[in-house]
Amino acid sequence: MADESNKVVAEVRDSFGKGAARKIRAAGKIPAVIYGHGTDPVHITVPAHQVGLLLRKANAVLDLDIDGTSQLTLVKDVQKDPVLQIIEHLDLLVIRRGEKVQVEVPVHVEGEPFSGTIAVLDIPTIKLEVEATHIPERIVIDVTDAEEGTQYHAKDFALPAGAVLAEDEDLLILAVVVPAAARAEEEETESAEEAGESAAAESAE
Repeated sequence: MADESNKVVAEVRDSFGKGAARKIRAAGKIPAVIYGHGTDPVHITVPAHQVGLLLRKANAVLDLDIDGTSQLTLVKDVQKDPVLQIIEHLDLLVIRRGEKVQVEVPVHVEGEPFSGTIAVLDIPTIKLEVEATHIPERIVIDVTDAEEGTQYHAKDFALPAGAVLAEDEDLLILAVVVPAAARAEEEETESAEEAGESAAAESAE
């Protein structure tokens, strides 16, 4: 949700290319482009440290101040250096208050499933259609004491008010299973017990 902490002072830029981008980053800023709603792309720079902190939250909304004009934007793409993990460029989508957007919201698993099992997250996000300024930080699923074979599909998640599922409702998000290593050990134990019983039976004969 956009609030005072999301206010970012941006500067319009007119220099492009790798060399210009390096100078921008060396000055503690990030090059970015704003687009959407039929507007011409606007190339800007934003303060790297402040925006880097805001990007810790998925689907960050930035309330940009561009030459005194406020512009709400949704962070759509973050390009990072694959080695240094430095943010190299941002794609920002123009949004309006009350407008609905489709976003991938992280799934957060709480609780511990039944002893001997683990919760395996097949898909780490769930696609929702929500108001652009009311995007939830995460969708929580509680797996406390869930037994082996329990499955959670997209339709099983409790969504915040105003949010609508934008996925196939039968999409498998999470499953509770017995770890492969534990399963193999269990089968090995069962085989050994069966072999022992068979040997005992033969001896009795």
